[in-house]
Amino acid sequence: MSLPVVAIIGRPNVGKSSLLNALTGQMISIVEPTAGVTRDRVSALIGRDEKYFELIDTGGYGIVDSDQLSEHIEQQILQAIASANLVLFMVDIRDGLVPLDKTIAQLLRKNNLDVIGVANKADTAKMFPAAGEFTKLGFGEFLCISAENNLNKSVLLDKIFEKISSIETGIPKEPVMKLAIVGKQNAGKSTIVNAMVGSERVIVSETPGTTRDAVDVRFEKDGKTITVIDTAGVRKKRKINESIEFYSYVRATRSIRRADVVLFVIDSTVPISQVDKKLAKIIADEYKSCIMVVNKWDLAKDSAATDDYYDYLTKVLPALKYVPIAFTTATESKNIQSVLDLAMEIFKQATTWIPTAKLNKAFEIIKGEKIGTPKGKKKGRPKLYYATQVAVNPITILMFVNRPELFEENYRRFIVNRLREMLPVDEVPIRLLARGHRSQRAAL
Repeated sequence: MSLPVVAIIGRPNVGKSSLLNALTGQMISIVEPTAGVTRDRVSALIGRDEKYFELIDTGGYGIVDSDQLSEHIEQQILQAIASANLVLFMVDIRDGLVPLDKTIAQLLRKNNLDVIGVANKADTAKMFPAAGEFTKLGFGEFLCISAENNLNKSVLLDKIFEKISSIETGIPKEPVMKLAIVGKQNAGKSTIVNAMVGSERVIVSETPGTTRDAVDVRFEKDGKTITVIDTAGVRKKRKINESIEFYSYVRATRSIRRADVVLFVIDSTVPISQVDKKLAKIIADEYKSCIMVVNKWDLAKDSAATDDYYDYLTKVLPALKYVPIAFTTATESKNIQSVLDLAMEIFKQATTWIPTAKLNKAFEIIKGEKIGTPKGKKKGRPKLYYATQVAVNPITILMFVNRPELFEENYRRFIVNRLREMLPVDEVPIRLLARGHRSQRAAL
């Protein structure tokens, strides 16, 4: 059962993104004084008393975009209007009624939509009478709010729930998996999202940096709800010269942390860059399950040599040498559904609980192998007593040992590699923890 859709529509810089953040209680959309920050449809679910709706933030109608994306932004707005059961028509009480407000009003009347008029930036009650002129737009009295100060937020929510009360809805399904799509600018992330979802859900353009927010898109596959997170393309730090790009970068890294599986998109037409290496390090440091998605494979110089490219990636991105690699052509939706299937398999691996007996049998074999055992500087030899799994996604194993400090990074890496070879978790990260054990019994 689909949820009611409530779309926030208005001209640039009237506070649409601030309103979405205020109503959800989260910093979802980037908020900046610069007009035109929001480009894609950014959405969030809001619920009360088992009644839910999807709230959609849109770009400013009539924006003159610096990257020549005005037509794309308008198309996203029109798609939001087409899907909406209710529109929050937002104006700026400080600016008063302007010609572009009248243009938007005509557009909404043309689509015969249920509308709540919202006059934003009314920071004090003294400003409320100024909202009277907006009744000329034909949608009754506009509710005065201040999205920045949460003024009349609860009143607006009451109005929204009242308007959608007649629409039958259910409780939205929890996603079985969250996929974050990350990569440098212009690698094809948004094209991959649209190919997965089967619609133009996010703007696709040759202009680098088109996506700015982290956009959550829910969709169904084989009866299961999946959330895919399209993120802004990452640039070198020294090139992050705008606050918008800084917030985009922060949201991209935050999306990695909240994802179950990361799709790390690599542009096959250019060499691996420092940005790619940095992203690989973030994914590895966060112990995130990952698939390296080599996109634009149809444009690669030698698209037949997948084995050679696999060896190349293993060499330049050693921190992720265990992760599976998929080759895609997103513009033709080639292999995209296979990537989704693979992501489900990886997620299943990452949530595997290994029986304690099986785990300790593997450690017994490792203990008997002298290869990889550290030597030299520190006195004593590391001894393993037993191990148990304590968490999933990432697979986390607690080792009880004689002295944790003897289990240096190289030895831990050796242990992890051997565990991948012996256990059904060979394509996902494994986190090893070591705890001292007072028992004097011999090691396994």
